[in-house]
Amino acid sequence: MTKSKKPKSRILKHVPNVVEKLFTPITKFWRIGFWQKLAISIVTLVMLVVGSAYGISYWFLLKHRHESLSLGVTYIPNYAKFFGLDPKETMQAIIDDLGVRRFRLVSYWKDIEKVPGTYDFSELDWQFAIAEKANAKVSLSLGLRQPRWPECHEPLWAKQLPKSQWYPKLKEFMTATVERYKNSTSLISYQVENEFFMTIFGECTDFDRQRFIEETELVRKLDPTKPIVITRSNNWGGIPLGEPTPDLYGVAVYKRVFDYSVFHRYFEYPYPPWFYGFLGGLGEIVKGKPLMIHELQAEPWMPNGYQINDLHDIEEQNKSMNADRLKKRFQYAKDTGMRTIDAWGVEWWYWRKVKANDNSLWNAAKEAFKNY
Repeated sequence: MTKSKKPKSRILKHVPNVVEKLFTPITKFWRIGFWQKLAISIVTLVMLVVGSAYGISYWFLLKHRHESLSLGVTYIPNYAKFFGLDPKETMQAIIDDLGVRRFRLVSYWKDIEKVPGTYDFSELDWQFAIAEKANAKVSLSLGLRQPRWPECHEPLWAKQLPKSQWYPKLKEFMTATVERYKNSTSLISYQVENEFFMTIFGECTDFDRQRFIEETELVRKLDPTKPIVITRSNNWGGIPLGEPTPDLYGVAVYKRVFDYSVFHRYFEYPYPPWFYGFLGGLGEIVKGKPLMIHELQAEPWMPNGYQINDLHDIEEQNKSMNADRLKKRFQYAKDTGMRTIDAWGVEWWYWRKVKANDNSLWNAAKEAFKNY
């Protein structure tokens, strides 16, 4: 009597069919044309990259969601004078009426050491005095390259010297500045240089990384108790690599500008808020350092021929920044997930208020500082 064969397992019986179904899409993919394969591959890659970026951004947002939001401004007396404003009155109004309690202040070498070896800190002294009286916080910009055009602010006498002579003078000036203000009750951080590697903007000629490293080490040695901020060179993608390594990074966020090169019209950067959250999250993962908005565009960027301090050009100013855009800009910055934000253009808001009898921008900013 012959033995009967055991029936095959039902699972094993269907294995060939399952395997065939799994590999069918792959088989079909390799049968299609080259351009179809290329298109599918590109779309898949883009989806993976965007999905990963959004995931990192969401992680960054969740990680910092319970931290308090610190909203401040960059304030420059020279820029207030450019608008025909009284610098002290303007800063006091920013504190008393606008409610600002965080400032990024500058220490222009050309203004403080007009004569070699002679320092005049009087203007920066009264800024610190006003800030201290109001219990406001100050992040002090140091170095050759600092906010506002022409970006590099060396004295005329230094421009005529070779680097071997002006660079030691710059370090002496930075040392004197740190020593003078490091014990201020308002000082909370230093910004060393400003967008140091931004080679396409400004009247700067020296982009030596070693100088940048030495300046950062000098400030850290002079005052190891305060964090150092270093700003990225633009608001595009990328991870800050190499030395120097700060305690936190800053990024500039510009949304609407007039493009002179390609479009010859106003251009809106298409980045959603989570793009900057992605930059912040990726920087924390790779470098272990947080990211802040050190320069939030809150003033116009107009075409050539128009002036930001001309009452006749207000209509053109409004094309890139008005009260409604300003409200949205503050919300945009908040939605990035970054918790420290310095707005750019407070002097212009005040000019519009007192010189153009238009307080719409001022009131929009006041609402943001009150609610954020």
